[in-house]
Amino acid sequence: MKVVDMNSDLGESFGNYKLGMDDKILEIVTSANIACGFHAGDPSVMKKTVALAVKNGAALGAHPGYPDLVGFGRRKMDIAPSDVYNMVVYQVGALAAFAKAVGTRLQHVKPHGAMYNMAAKDAKLAEAIAQAVYDVDKDLILYAQGGTESIKAAEKIGLRTASEVFADRSYQDDGTLTPRSQPGAMITDEEKSIAQVPSMVLEGKVTALSGKVIPVKADSICLHGDGPKALVFANKIRSVLLENGVKVAASGTFIK
Repeated sequence: MKVVDMNSDLGESFGNYKLGMDDKILEIVTSANIACGFHAGDPSVMKKTVALAVKNGAALGAHPGYPDLVGFGRRKMDIAPSDVYNMVVYQVGALAAFAKAVGTRLQHVKPHGAMYNMAAKDAKLAEAIAQAVYDVDKDLILYAQGGTESIKAAEKIGLRTASEVFADRSYQDDGTLTPRSQPGAMITDEEKSIAQVPSMVLEGKVTALSGKVIPVKADSICLHGDGPKALVFANKIRSVLLENGVKVAASGTFIK
C-alpha cells in the first residue's frame, strides 16, 4: 500500500497578527511545520502550536526561514551559507526545546519560502542547511523537493529526507515550483489542483505549467493552511487519497 504524509505550514501568527486556522488544519494533516520566529511566529505562538499539534497527533517539524517578517520570508536574501547554518541551528533548536518541554521531540525540518527555494538550486546553501539540521539532531528528516540540491546535500551526510510535492502550486519543466511572482504559480482551480494529487502520489508525475509531463517523488504533500478555502481543500485532498487506496501517515512512520 502506498503511504504519504500530509504537511502544512503553521504557527505563522505573531503578536497581534493572526494568520491561518491552525486548530482546524491540525485535525487533517499528519505533520506540522511550525514557524520559529524569523519569517513568522513568536515564542508564545510556538508553544501554543506545539500543544495543538500534540493534541491532534500531528508530528512536529521546525519551519526555519530568513529574518524577514515584513516579506514573510519569501524575499531572496544574500546571506552567507555560514550565517544560514547559524540561523537554522538557532531556529530548530528553539522549537526542539518547546517539544522537549512537553515530553516529545521533532520529527522533521522544512525550510520556509525563499530559503527553501534558493537551497533547491544552490549546493552551498543546501549543504549549510543540511549540516545544521544534522548537527542539531541527526535523526531528523529534511523536507525538500525531490531531485534538488537540498535532497542531495542531506543524503550525502546521511540525513533522512522526505520528497515533497505541492497540490496547489504549478511546476516548471526542471521540477521546481513556479515563482510566486509569475502568473499561474498558484493553482486557483480547486478541481485541477485536487486532480493532480493522485498522479503525483501514485504515478510519480505532474504536468508542468508548459504542458510537459515531468517526474516527481511524493513522500509528503504540502497543504497551505491560510487560504479562504484551506480547510475544505485539505479535507478533499485527504479524501481523494483515501479513495485511491493511499494511506496517510506522518513521514517518520515510513521513511527509514
